[in-house]
Amino acid sequence: MNVQEKSAEGLSRTFEVVVPAADLQSRLTAKIEEIRPQVRLKGFRPGKVPAAHIRKMFGASIMSDILQEIVPEATQETLDSRKLRPASQPGVEVKSDAEDVLKNGKDFTFEIKVEVMPEFEAADPKTLKLERPVAKVADAQVNEALERLAKDSRSYEDKAKTAKSAEGDVVVVDFVGKIDGEVFPGGSATDSRVALGDGAFIPGFEDQLIGVKAGDEVEIKVTFPKDYGAEHLAGKEAVFETTVKAVQAPQESKIDDSLAERLGLSDLDALKEALTKRFEQEHNEASRMKLKRQLLDQLDEAHGDIDLPARMVEVEFENIWREVLAAKDAGELEDEDKDKSEDELKADYRAIAERRVRLGLVLAEIGRGANIDVTQEELARAVNQEAMKYPGQERQVVEYFQNNAGAVQALRAPIYEEKVVDYIIELADVKEVSVDRETLFAEDDEAPAKKPAKKAPAKKAAAKKADAKPAAEKKAPAKKAPAKKEAKAADAPKAADAKKAPAKKAPAKKAAAKKS
Repeated sequence: MNVQEKSAEGLSRTFEVVVPAADLQSRLTAKIEEIRPQVRLKGFRPGKVPAAHIRKMFGASIMSDILQEIVPEATQETLDSRKLRPASQPGVEVKSDAEDVLKNGKDFTFEIKVEVMPEFEAADPKTLKLERPVAKVADAQVNEALERLAKDSRSYEDKAKTAKSAEGDVVVVDFVGKIDGEVFPGGSATDSRVALGDGAFIPGFEDQLIGVKAGDEVEIKVTFPKDYGAEHLAGKEAVFETTVKAVQAPQESKIDDSLAERLGLSDLDALKEALTKRFEQEHNEASRMKLKRQLLDQLDEAHGDIDLPARMVEVEFENIWREVLAAKDAGELEDEDKDKSEDELKADYRAIAERRVRLGLVLAEIGRGANIDVTQEELARAVNQEAMKYPGQERQVVEYFQNNAGAVQALRAPIYEEKVVDYIIELADVKEVSVDRETLFAEDDEAPAKKPAKKAPAKKAAAKKADAKPAAEKKAPAKKAPAKKEAKAADAPKAADAKKAPAKKAPAKKAAAKKS
């Protein structure tokens, strides 16, 4: 086999591989002798078919199989012998005529086109100087949370039958919804609890229940929003024939041991401790995110001159751009992007793609130098955690990952990245800086990466401000694991994000499918 480098431009390499006809014939002869004992043909004793007859009958087919074996073997040998690390799957272009190779005994020639990883020296983590923002959990923060819990857990008691409802009360009602005088499916509810002032129901529904008393029968006239999740109701006028069964007023809920007991804790001190621990965890996560952002920014700046594999950048950009277009179609672009031309948007998001790829290469190089890897135990734990998100479908989720290498890589990538980040932080010069909670959770004013959309519940934002993961180190599997069944768009006034869901769905609810 003869290999010649035809071109080397930047990170792109092209090799011509020529496999002499004599080598092909030698491999063909060896293959025939290998399979000859198993060949069964009419007129010949088992295993006694002459090699010449097998060559005549099946030579072209066997040679085709040999060529299929040669291409990946030669490609890998070419890369290994030159110690090249491909940045993406090498491309192969066959130059020989199949007829000449299979029947006329000609040399087999093909080209390997590959984009290689850039050679560079990654920054020494010890040279990085980082600041870790730290915010203590304030007593006021805990007290505010206690007040919210007390408000949310307060009880309600019936008012006198003659007492009218007011904002803040809960009205217990039965209703039947009609459009053009016809009852529509899902438009009825019994013992529905409507918290006046919560805004959980479609506009106008709660307002028309202010001032009612137990025993009243009222007609509530509303118009479903044009963007309502249930298309057959969107923009329609409806009448809900409503019977008021009770009006309940909120009762004062004290912040004491009884509040903690209602929440399953022993006493108020235990509740305060639980809240403090939860806030500390939130602070730690926010602190790490800020610290990681600084780390990525410094690495990005220190390696701005790295040659980037064009294909890797293009793949990353295409992934981001699909999400940008989806956000644009849904009317969810960031305000700063709404007035930009397509060319301006593409330039912005291509820069983000380049940053991600650059940082991915740097983190991978640092991890390689430190012999960092993801263990099978860590991967198994990640798969189990993913399966737990889908109660009742755990087995299907596990099987999905067992049969999908791309999905496993999607789980491996963030684990690997976090391990490399931990390694860098451990070696870097990190100084703790005390800040308040507002500063800790404030978004950075300037960021080299940004989000294309305000909302993206099912997908990761195209380029989160603190996210600079490489194309090969992102959580973005080609296929999604089995998902829970999505709830159908609710057909009644109760909102999907209401604090307390009713026992039964009702058709005037805000669309459950609406993104939050």
